[in-house]
Amino acid sequence: MQRYELEAWLGDDHGLTESQLDELLGQADEINTRAGDDHDEAREALTAAYRLMSEGADTVVADLAQRRAAARAAELDALAGLQQVALTLIGSGDATEAGFARQAGVDRMTVRKWLGK
Repeated sequence: MQRYELEAWLGDDHGLTESQLDELLGQADEINTRAGDDHDEAREALTAAYRLMSEGADTVVADLAQRRAAARAAELDALAGLQQVALTLIGSGDATEAGFARQAGVDRMTVRKWLGK
């Protein structure tokens, strides 16, 4: 990442010093190397690095922990719903294990576990 790209990404009112911009640019290069082609991961990591500089660690960690807990709860809710749908559809013969697994985005062994097999 070039400095002008970082400054364009941050916008005009980023509030960082020249020294912080240099540090963030170094972190951006490390993040891009680590993330490879995963642009979403790189964006989130760079956002976290910027937030650490502008908001402080306690705020950033608390926010990310809360987001993770909410995502985990949403995943558990969705899995419970998918399990019930699997039991109903496969039990009635309206779906196969493999077909349901493919449609639901889970592996077949997960579906078999839901079915008690």
